Amino acid sequence: MITTIQLAPETRERLAQLKQSPRETYDELLNKLLDLVPTGDDEGTYRAAFRVGLLNARLDIRAGRTVGHEELKRRLSL
Repeated sequence: MITTIQLAPETRERLAQLKQSPRETYDELLNKLLDLVPTGDDEGTYRAAFRVGLLNARLDIRAGRTVGHEELKRRLSL
C-alpha cells in the first residue's frame, strides 16, 4: 500500500539533494536514512523510546544544547 506524506518544499528539496540518482525513490532514500538509526548493540535490541532519545540527544549536541562535565558538576553542587 502506498501513502502520501506532507513535506514542506524546503524539506523535499533537502531530501532530493541526498538522492544518489534521479531515479531513486523517496521511499528508498528515507529507508536508507532510517537505517542510520541504530537498532541495538552487542547487548541486544534498543527499545523505540531509547532510539528516539538517542536521536534527540544527537540533535541537542549538534545544536549546542549541551553542558560540559565541569559545568554539570557545578550545577549539581548548588
